Amino acid sequence: MHKWNVFIIEDDIQTAEINSQYIAQMERFQVGGIATTITEAKKVLPVVKPDLILLDVYFPDGTGSEFLWEIRKDYRNTDVILVTAAKETEHISNAIRGGAFDYILKPIIFSRFEDTLLKYQQYKERINDSQVVNQHEVDNLFNRKKNTSRIQTAPEPPKGIDMITLDSILKAIGTGETRGYTAEEMAGEVGVTRTTARRYLEYLVSQNKISVGLTYGGVGRPQRKYFLSIRE
Repeated sequence: MHKWNVFIIEDDIQTAEINSQYIAQMERFQVGGIATTITEAKKVLPVVKPDLILLDVYFPDGTGSEFLWEIRKDYRNTDVILVTAAKETEHISNAIRGGAFDYILKPIIFSRFEDTLLKYQQYKERINDSQVVNQHEVDNLFNRKKNTSRIQTAPEPPKGIDMITLDSILKAIGTGETRGYTAEEMAGEVGVTRTTARRYLEYLVSQNKISVGLTYGGVGRPQRKYFLSIRE
């Protein structure tokens, strides 16, 4: 089974690790490398030869917006998704002109991240499987990013979200408003698996019902912690 090779270019190593963990949950994707500066990325890019780059905007030695044009010039078969906190319209406009596949704002919601990668997978499969296309197929390819935010804006919960379980998790979050919950803690609280708890928690984040932050323990990687409301 072919896996799409992903190169993460992100100046915050903890954020890069979280992105890497997200990709590890996607069956058809793998992380080929991580770079924390533009300079490092330029050196590693010819070695990694990625199908897809997750690119931040702000770096000490340049901007991802500028580097995007270099990628487009020298690596035409490599696609780019901007993953950044940059909300300025100039960066978004530049990403569109530079042919970026998508633009995801931090903090990343896993359901949004997963949705984009699945759309990318479908897009690549269509491109690779077809030598000649008709107008309908062309329209599908050019509209690949349409309804990217369907999970976040849908009036009804998506498939796989049960309202009883959702209410139980939301009530549990309310009882721990100050301290918050990790996905593992929530799993124990309501009696579901950690994966299921994370899926429901991320859905609630996407609906602005709860907020999420990172907690750093003495040992191990940072964990996402979920709260009833946005903390000051």
